[in-house]
Amino acid sequence: MSQATVVSAPGKVLIAGGYLVLDPAYSGVVVSTSSRFYTVIQQSSRGPNTIQVRSPQFDGSTWIYSLDFSDSPTVQALEENTSKNKFVHLALQHTISLACEVRGISAIQQLFAPGLDIAIVGDNDFYSQRAQLATLNLPRTLSSLSSIQPFCPQGVTLSQVHKTGLGSSAALITSLVSALLLRLEVIPPSALSEDHGRDRHLAHNLSQFIHCLAQGKVGSGFDVSAAVFGSHLYTRFDPGVIAPLMGDDSTRPTSILPVVSPANSSWNHLVRPFQLPPLTRLMLADVDAGSDTPSLVGKVLAWRKNDPENANTVWTALDQLNQSLSSTLSHLSTLYSRNPKSYTAIVKFISSLQPVQWTADPSFGNDEAEIAATFYHAHAISQEIRMKMKMMGELAGVPIEPHEQTELLNECCSLAGVIGGGVPGAGGYDAVWLLVCEPEDCQPGQWPRERIEYVWSNYTKLDVSPLSAEESLAKGARLESIDAIKGLRQAMQIL
Repeated sequence: MSQATVVSAPGKVLIAGGYLVLDPAYSGVVVSTSSRFYTVIQQSSRGPNTIQVRSPQFDGSTWIYSLDFSDSPTVQALEENTSKNKFVHLALQHTISLACEVRGISAIQQLFAPGLDIAIVGDNDFYSQRAQLATLNLPRTLSSLSSIQPFCPQGVTLSQVHKTGLGSSAALITSLVSALLLRLEVIPPSALSEDHGRDRHLAHNLSQFIHCLAQGKVGSGFDVSAAVFGSHLYTRFDPGVIAPLMGDDSTRPTSILPVVSPANSSWNHLVRPFQLPPLTRLMLADVDAGSDTPSLVGKVLAWRKNDPENANTVWTALDQLNQSLSSTLSHLSTLYSRNPKSYTAIVKFISSLQPVQWTADPSFGNDEAEIAATFYHAHAISQEIRMKMKMMGELAGVPIEPHEQTELLNECCSLAGVIGGGVPGAGGYDAVWLLVCEPEDCQPGQWPRERIEYVWSNYTKLDVSPLSAEESLAKGARLESIDAIKGLRQAMQIL
């Protein structure tokens, strides 16, 4: 197979369900982003049973591995490698092992006869672009971001890069594992054109296991789930399903297929359809302070264990609000499908008004009044979620929504055309998200997104830089063509 295999997987934003998604009793609203990771696999001339993996956006990020099929398939990093990449190494080891289980060692060994070259890159939004904008002497705006070359070299090693919290490791693992499954003919190309087929679920289960193993713990898994399936309402799997595989090599079963197979009914996660309402836009900003997510999560879980009465009260209230937000946003999509003309008119109307004014027009007909009221309901719920998340942070002694971000979000959420916002995922000094109206047409300077950009660019208490990502309507992991993705061939250094 000389043709390149190219698979992409999106990043994520958890807009509701932070912390709660760790518990299978609760769900979260996860939105997949237009920013993606790309894995490109080609034949190489390095020789049989050799894999070269490159991450050309970073300094010193080439890793070479040898394959030994003499006993069980083993992927070994060469001593000449100047750094290690646990995520890549584990993805290669366990995907190749699974492929040998499914297709037999001889068939897989034949595919590695010429050696493989793998290149992995992420869209610019996964990494802070402050340095690039400063070098180009450009303001921090969406239009400035579009002038940066795609897959921009970061000028640092992988360990030194400033990430923006879009789930780079989950998107990387998902794109690499899915590309390898295709390349090794474990799943067919059609697998990634089906939304929820058996083969896509195999890619999901294997990616979840590898991602957990690389992180050294079984997380909630919503980031991998978004990378595989796209935007959805997510309920986590029972961590026990992969417990047998989480030990070291000496205790791990020789066969991983029975565990990660879609036929294993212990995979009890739920993925329910969801997408943001029509004529709205997700806006994201990178906040240059950074938080330690594992530390935040550990402290919140410790508080929940030590103060169960208060914790259960807060979590129950948050769960009701999260469910209400997802159903309200979904209802807006229903209202659009029922009466697109009235819906479009209301979006244009509320785009020029602060939320408190959205339902005040006495001339509304029944349809218009319901649409405006539903938009305001979504606004009110998102504000309540913020209050409850901030309260949880205060009770647990962690900055889920730090004071500086509260001020920033309060200012943004009071602007005309802003439906809601918050701190995504576990919160902390990391990022903010906003859902804003995106009417069909506006005069320059009247777009809600322009008002947001103005606030962000003039905010002084935090260093705020926008991301260009929006919601991806292209589902999750998908097969790509190199030349259909701007800048990908150049980034891959493919001749």
